[in-house]
Amino acid sequence: MIDPFAEVVALLQPSLPFSKATSGSGTWRIEGRGNGVPLFCVLLEGSLQMTINGQEPMTLEENDFILVPATESFTTSNTGPDAGGGFGPTRTTQLTDEFRHGDPDGPPNMRALVGHLQFGSPDAGLLLALLPSIIHVRGLKRLATMVQLIRNEAQDTRPARDMIIEHLLQVLLIEALRSASDSIASPGLLRGLVDARLATAIRLMHQAPERDWTIEQLANEAALSRSVFFDRFRREVGIAPMGYLQSWRMAMAKNLLRRREGGIKEIAQRVGYGSASAFSVAFTRLVGMNPTQYARGTGP
Repeated sequence: MIDPFAEVVALLQPSLPFSKATSGSGTWRIEGRGNGVPLFCVLLEGSLQMTINGQEPMTLEENDFILVPATESFTTSNTGPDAGGGFGPTRTTQLTDEFRHGDPDGPPNMRALVGHLQFGSPDAGLLLALLPSIIHVRGLKRLATMVQLIRNEAQDTRPARDMIIEHLLQVLLIEALRSASDSIASPGLLRGLVDARLATAIRLMHQAPERDWTIEQLANEAALSRSVFFDRFRREVGIAPMGYLQSWRMAMAKNLLRRREGGIKEIAQRVGYGSASAFSVAFTRLVGMNPTQYARGTGP
């Protein structure tokens, strides 16, 4: 069976350009700008308080994992009472194997692995819009283990390192989102897939994008009226059904063009267009260049 969520994660082409081990002691505080990049943190010991993109502060405990697909700003600090010692809370010291915040010599009250992800897909913005704004998974030790495996692999120079990291990151993203599915508050693909009625329609769109789907057909497959299906889909996924289908078709088309998997006519048929000309017109309108130009500019 086609898994829409796995397809989206695979198309993101995740990589790990930066990660570090960090710890805090005494009173410490970190403030930063994310510039829209994906940020992750897994807490190995202790606790911390984190505020992301101006939302309500949250407390992370041991083995908690947080992923923010688009980080604009963040603040992180200790959760206990302020401690003295004469060290400024924003002081950072590079120790042998980690960055220490606060007191460089005191016992740590937090240890974590943090890093930035990077997505190679030119459709990353579109695909990330289908994900929750914040993914927070509590107390799942295997996520901490996976992050440590990824970090170890990134520090090594063995053959096929980048391929292994990409596959491990895909597994990490899927596991994190799957584990957080019951607590997702923001609209997105995961909330749509949690809804059994909508999930049926979404899987069919991924399984047969070449079909000439209509709202009525998708609503019937979901066993809902047309109006209820439309409103429910837009509320849970954050985009109208036909808008989602068109976006997914174009993401597929871009991937096929980049990989040189077929001619324009074949790709047009595979993504649901009756002719190469109709596909070319739609592609040019949405992408800003025709399929041939896109293939020439992005191919290997």
